[in-house]
Amino acid sequence: MVIVISPAKSLDFDSKATTKQYTQPAFLKEAIKINARLKKLKPSDLIRIQEISVKLAHLNAERNLKWEPPFSPENAKQAVLAFNGDVYDGMNASAFSERELATAQEKIRILSGLYGLLRPLDLIQPYRLEMGTKISIGSYPDLYHFWRGKITKAIQQELKDSGPVLINLASQEYYKAIDESKVKAEIITPVFQDQKDGQYRIISFFAKKARGLMCRFMVTNKITDHHDLKAFDLEGYHFNDHLTKGNNWVFTRER
Repeated sequence: MVIVISPAKSLDFDSKATTKQYTQPAFLKEAIKINARLKKLKPSDLIRIQEISVKLAHLNAERNLKWEPPFSPENAKQAVLAFNGDVYDGMNASAFSERELATAQEKIRILSGLYGLLRPLDLIQPYRLEMGTKISIGSYPDLYHFWRGKITKAIQQELKDSGPVLINLASQEYYKAIDESKVKAEIITPVFQDQKDGQYRIISFFAKKARGLMCRFMVTNKITDHHDLKAFDLEGYHFNDHLTKGNNWVFTRER
């Protein structure tokens, strides 16, 4: 079983890492190639292609220029501790024990526009590059074309090693970087809905956090059989058999 999740735009490189364990990104050579392209972009270019503010454009132009391997704990941080969005709030990896971090390292993979595919303990330096950014890399017209074959092959190898079940907890933007037609596995997509106005609905903020909560549930309960994920019950969610259709597993919460 492999779980894929999205990265986060927000980053935390100020707080101290809670572990000394770390690994290096598998696609660092590819990341270097992408960064070389990013280094040539001015803040005005970033505003245009990333649709970000002037302040963020200058921040990320500076990040692109400072980005430089080799990575070490002195100039980089473990991905699962560096990302700081809703998914990662739910996962709360900074509270994991060393053994739980090892479990996360084995089962969880983070999709990334710059790094391709990350393990939780892979070191990263600050960046901002969504997978959907319209930027060409060499002969590739965009990041999807650049990454899809590489990521899919890596995911398929992971599935051979850990069992042919892929749990998709990534956003649509990032999941499109995987060529599902070439993934030889059962693919399960958990869906999280909250009751609002008498109906169950996907509320983005809560759904994102729930993806991280499910990662946490898997890690802390040492789950190896994907069927056991149906027991997920953190923060009031429960598996809803009535709303579930096929491999779109629906989890609902009363509010």
